[in-house]
Amino acid sequence: MTRYIFITGGVVSSLGKGLASAALGALLQARGFTVRLCKLDPYLNVDPGTMSPFQHGEVYVTDDGAEADLDLGHYERFTGRPAVQSDNTTTGRIYTSVLQKERRGEYLGATIQVIPHITNEIKDFIREKEDSADFVLCEIGGTVGDIESLPFLEALRQFGNEVGKERALFMHVTLLPYIPTAGELKTKPTQHSVKELMSAGIRPRILLCRADRAIEEEELHKIALFCNIDENKVIPALDADSIYDVPLTYHAEGLDDQVMDCFGITDAPAPDLSVWKNIVRRVKEPEGKVNIAIVGKYTNLTESYKSLNEALTHGGIANNVKVKLKFIESTVFEEENPADHLQNIDGILVPGGFGERGAEGKIKAAQFARERKVPYFGICFGMQMAVIESARNLAGYDRANSTEFGPCDNAVVGLMTEWARGDKKESRGANDDLGGTMRLGAYPAVLVKGSKVAGIYGTAEISERHRHRYEVNANFKDALEEKGMLFSGTSPDGKLPEIVEHKDHPWFIGVQFHPELKSKPFDPHPLFVSFIEAAVAQSRLV
Repeated sequence: MTRYIFITGGVVSSLGKGLASAALGALLQARGFTVRLCKLDPYLNVDPGTMSPFQHGEVYVTDDGAEADLDLGHYERFTGRPAVQSDNTTTGRIYTSVLQKERRGEYLGATIQVIPHITNEIKDFIREKEDSADFVLCEIGGTVGDIESLPFLEALRQFGNEVGKERALFMHVTLLPYIPTAGELKTKPTQHSVKELMSAGIRPRILLCRADRAIEEEELHKIALFCNIDENKVIPALDADSIYDVPLTYHAEGLDDQVMDCFGITDAPAPDLSVWKNIVRRVKEPEGKVNIAIVGKYTNLTESYKSLNEALTHGGIANNVKVKLKFIESTVFEEENPADHLQNIDGILVPGGFGERGAEGKIKAAQFARERKVPYFGICFGMQMAVIESARNLAGYDRANSTEFGPCDNAVVGLMTEWARGDKKESRGANDDLGGTMRLGAYPAVLVKGSKVAGIYGTAEISERHRHRYEVNANFKDALEEKGMLFSGTSPDGKLPEIVEHKDHPWFIGVQFHPELKSKPFDPHPLFVSFIEAAVAQSRLV
């Protein structure tokens, strides 16, 4: 019997509902239950694929090719369960599905309305998870009170009534702000948020109260009294030094015990949290540190590189070192000498991106790393810029560039028009829609025997997640390999370059895919483990 936990948020956005959902999922797993996490996003976009990273942060990609909310990355990193396309939906996707059914005549002439047609579609999304796990945790994006959230809350109200409280639990994440002039945490925003949720017909049974300092018993009692919630189910959710400490702190506050109580589960074993204790110990007690520069285009919002930041942390955990990140806007290198910003840097990572802005700065970062023998990790766009740099400065193609920026004489990087997915051919045109038209999801790659990446992976074939519409032109392979750049990974048919490396460099690797999407604290991605290991070696040379 599948039980459902719905996680809503109030007062302000960015309270950490996704992290709370992921941490609770990890706690339930530690008790021996199977879990599945999903998210309902109220925005009208079909998915976040066309949204700016400044608007929405990172776009997370699943094996089956979904462009999804970054919270799905939290879900995977904390539970290890691979997310799929059906774990995330939006208002845009819900309405699109309903309107397509209306056009096909499936509603038999009925007038299409929010209730019941939209709410039924939302409930169908939730019901699809029936019997897929012991617990389905469903996070609702946005904040209670947002007009966009109303159809979702109504659908959840109906769903809760249909399955009963024995199978549905509502958990609300809210904020207790500290007012310095009063010298105290204020409970009134939480009271109003719960009132707003109850006005939608939903009574939360557990409150997660976010705060930056300890919450006094008197304040917890006051919240329970005014919000009509059992006092032992008002759970402090204080800021943690590390996100990987959250499952431990939530367990210490009794969150998973109260979930068991709400569902009347009395025979669940105590959670085995040894894995999380070991991770937190390594995070808090490193034996050294390395300095990594991330030369990107969206560095003003670190959420743009959420999975990347965490994957670097995982590499640090594996090497028992603290990874200190220095974010550098790549446009800076177009005006200033990279050396002025890369002193005492042990490794340089150039991540993905789109568009011409900052591209020349990324090329200069790759040149600096190649010439100074500093470990370099280029991901997606970062690989493409590294290849352009080598084409210009090693192979003699002075005008080497990407057609993404316009017509060029030496198109070292160009638009993909067709590629293989399994036994099928996929094709795209330059004027096609932007949404959902990239090479998305998991694709295999074959590694060159004896290459550095083959040694890192320890296998001859890999599968990694992609999100790109431009690709390195394999016609330049021979010219570049003559100058020391090895095309060490390709698609199985040999047509698409997947990985490049410099043979005469201690650690210079570019990959067309996004390995950060598969890294977990308890299972770090081998490329990040090796990159941080190389950075540790570099730090000892300085």
